[in-house]
Amino acid sequence: MSDTTARPDPLSWTCPAPVRDRPRVVMGHGGGGAMSAELIEQVVLPGLGGPVRAALTDSAVVELGGARLAFSTDSFVVRPLFFPGGSIGDLAVNGTVNDLAMSGARAAFLSCGLILEEGVELDTVSRVAEALGAAARAAGVRVVTGDTKVVESGHGDGVYINTSGIGLIPPGVDLRPERVTPGDVVMVSGAIGVHGVAIMSERENLRFETGIESDCAALGGLVDAMLSVTPDLHVLRDPTRGGLAASLNEIAAASGCGVVVRERSVPVPQPVAGACAMLGLDPMYVANEGKLVAFVPREHADAVLAAMRAHPLGREAAVIGEAVTDHPGMVVARTGLGGTRVVDMPMGEQLPRIC
Repeated sequence: MSDTTARPDPLSWTCPAPVRDRPRVVMGHGGGGAMSAELIEQVVLPGLGGPVRAALTDSAVVELGGARLAFSTDSFVVRPLFFPGGSIGDLAVNGTVNDLAMSGARAAFLSCGLILEEGVELDTVSRVAEALGAAARAAGVRVVTGDTKVVESGHGDGVYINTSGIGLIPPGVDLRPERVTPGDVVMVSGAIGVHGVAIMSERENLRFETGIESDCAALGGLVDAMLSVTPDLHVLRDPTRGGLAASLNEIAAASGCGVVVRERSVPVPQPVAGACAMLGLDPMYVANEGKLVAFVPREHADAVLAAMRAHPLGREAAVIGEAVTDHPGMVVARTGLGGTRVVDMPMGEQLPRIC
């Protein structure tokens, strides 16, 4: 890393764990970890009267006119708006498309809501819109409806975006964590931690010897390639907020199975590993925007892994562990030294405002 005159304070990148009964929202409530789940389960869902687990999946599966649809919504508040490898416009499309893909759905239509801060330059809004449109065309989806609101100066970071999407689920596809069984093979589609470190490096003006760009991408084509091998995949998840650790813990808790991860098998690129070591971060908890984790029946694992590696977004796919009967609901990592450690659900978010 090159020298900088003003060294950033790593403490500013970590959300402190607040007292659980704190009466106000804190940044950790938006981090995708235990605090986010508690906010949804204890505050939001009681008001809505909905089932607890429904709010913890990437998208809802509903039936309409005899068709099975996936429906998802997401909001994007990333800072900065433009970063190495992407922008808030790319995230707004790919994030929702990927949530649909994790249900096995082929995304078809999106809505787009823009919340603009008074005083933001119109050229900035134009750049965001162009990026959003290009990402939609690349993902094969259409933005068919939307809304625009403006808030007073000082009440936003220029541009916030909400996107909702619907997609059709092919017959025979049933992706949900409750289907995970002991013996399932756990795979990731490629290197983890790239997006979070790319955001951090831009936000804090850090420069590394090797440039790090976000992995932001639409995963629908990769999922199609996997499902072409067999529709009998058990669960898919894109490990965004809270990283790989949060996704594995959510799946373990919902399935009642334990998960064992071989730490050395988890693909972490050297620049990400170096940045995390320097800053005291764990790559397992750093956000991704173009990767997925899959639980696959053992009899299909080799063929699915080959299909992933044949796709441009899965060339670095790797087997990282398995579902087990031991320690139900917990994730354990086997270290390179032969020991084990518990991989907990993150409390908040190491790097807030990453999507």
